[in-house]
Amino acid sequence: MHARLEATARAVASDWGLRVGKPFAAARHSYVAPAGEDAVLKLTDPSDDEADEEPDALALWRGDAAVRLIRGDRTRRAILIERARPGADIAVLPEERATAVAVAVALRLWRPAGAPFRWIGDHVPRWLDQAEGSAGAAGELIPLARDLSRSLGRSTLVHGDLHHHNILDAGGRYLAIDPKPMLGEPEFDVPPLLWNPISHEMTLEVTERRLAAFAAAGLDEERMRGWSVIRGAYLGADLRFDEHDVEVLRALVRGRR
Repeated sequence: MHARLEATARAVASDWGLRVGKPFAAARHSYVAPAGEDAVLKLTDPSDDEADEEPDALALWRGDAAVRLIRGDRTRRAILIERARPGADIAVLPEERATAVAVAVALRLWRPAGAPFRWIGDHVPRWLDQAEGSAGAAGELIPLARDLSRSLGRSTLVHGDLHHHNILDAGGRYLAIDPKPMLGEPEFDVPPLLWNPISHEMTLEVTERRLAAFAAAGLDEERMRGWSVIRGAYLGADLRFDEHDVEVLRALVRGRR
């Protein structure tokens, strides 16, 4: 995958007159490399269909709480975007500060939208089906997740992959990167902020504090809890959730249904 993307990236860089540096090591499903001091060239693999509308979302946000879109090529799935500098992610911040920054960024990203963005409700059943049988410890959450996913909102543009490593310091302001934008409800975006950063071990105490911060900003607490189970169920295999993680997620909805 990366060899093909790299070849396409070289062609795009030549066409756009860019000098591209060494790709960032953290990129898993895309080719992402600095293009000079102030820009980044990103190419997304066609298999990552959740990122299809990334340029549309960046264009809509216009640099408000997300990196600015400079140029795009839909055919080659290439975008040139603002580079957040110095670029440290919020995982380096103290717990309460990181959560406060995440809330502030999210509140600016969430806004009413329509086409071309797709509704998450058309995809959640398929994601749960795909996870069934390969979700590891999180597989036991799938029946509960199906039950919780019967009623889904659909009017808000959500980031889709909002977490500590996708919110970067841009010199006195914080910007989101790598959206997988769809239409849904703000509560959909909260779960990845509960089980990140990568080094974080989920505990019920910290999870409840993070949920409380988003609830204080106006989100529906029950919907956040429900989405944590739903998203944990279909993402659990990739996230390598163990029995402890699954128990934390179960505790979020225990006695509330």
